[in-house]
Amino acid sequence: MPGSIGGVKRTEEVVVVATDLDGTLLRSDRTVSARTAAAMAAADAAGIRVVWATARARHSIDELAASCGFRGTAIGANGAVVLDLSDGSPAIVGTRSVPAETVASAKSFVRSLAPGVAFATVGATRFVAEARYAELCVFTDHHRQPHEMELSEHGLSIDVEPTVKIVARHSDTTSEELYEIVAAAGVDGVELTHSGAPYVEMSAAGVSKASALQELCEQWGISAGSVAAVGDARNDLPMLTWAGTALCPSNAAEPVRSVVDRVLESNDDDAVARYLEELTARRMKL
Repeated sequence: MPGSIGGVKRTEEVVVVATDLDGTLLRSDRTVSARTAAAMAAADAAGIRVVWATARARHSIDELAASCGFRGTAIGANGAVVLDLSDGSPAIVGTRSVPAETVASAKSFVRSLAPGVAFATVGATRFVAEARYAELCVFTDHHRQPHEMELSEHGLSIDVEPTVKIVARHSDTTSEELYEIVAAAGVDGVELTHSGAPYVEMSAAGVSKASALQELCEQWGISAGSVAAVGDARNDLPMLTWAGTALCPSNAAEPVRSVVDRVLESNDDDAVARYLEELTARRMKL
């Protein structure tokens, strides 16, 4: 049960709202609406922290924040990177890397399960793709032009920047099918997840949006019962399970809809903005 200990529901006042971006906070055109920008600002003024929690990399988080004036905290790379956006640019305040030997063994194992799979390795600031991986990409996959991607068949060099996430895709196998194949076999040393994108993702074992959010809240002295989480995909499930209040937009995947406390409007109907407005109005009455 989301937000429960021993089956007892925690019902503390919500002071942190952690929200996924794509399919949740963002509209289908991948923009932050004016209503959502205003709702985040009003929530912050009322003492409610808004935390972005996304699979996206630093550069696209920075671009989105600049587009709407967001100045909060962002969890990127599915929990492997934490960014402070308070001064208008992304300052990296935390990373969780995958050991180099684990990167190599995970890639080798997944190749044995799905011959022909292609990989890219992601650092806190860099993205290195195998040539075949880049060939399968379009800009919206990683908010990078495929022809401008840094290419290497060996991935990120530990001497340059540690890997925080491995992404894998296949030309003949859908990302959901690839996820099911790899999940059934299990990969040692990594946290496998899927965000609905055309690839699967692997972070260091134990790293997720939930683990990063929990660490932040412990630093802030805020319990899980005072946190609401909003998400729409499989990679949001640990965060939704950990938070005291679990929500999703109406367009969320069925596995997500089945575990939340409440289904909101769709992302195109400003679901997160409406929820923030509700919380802010309630808090202003106190």
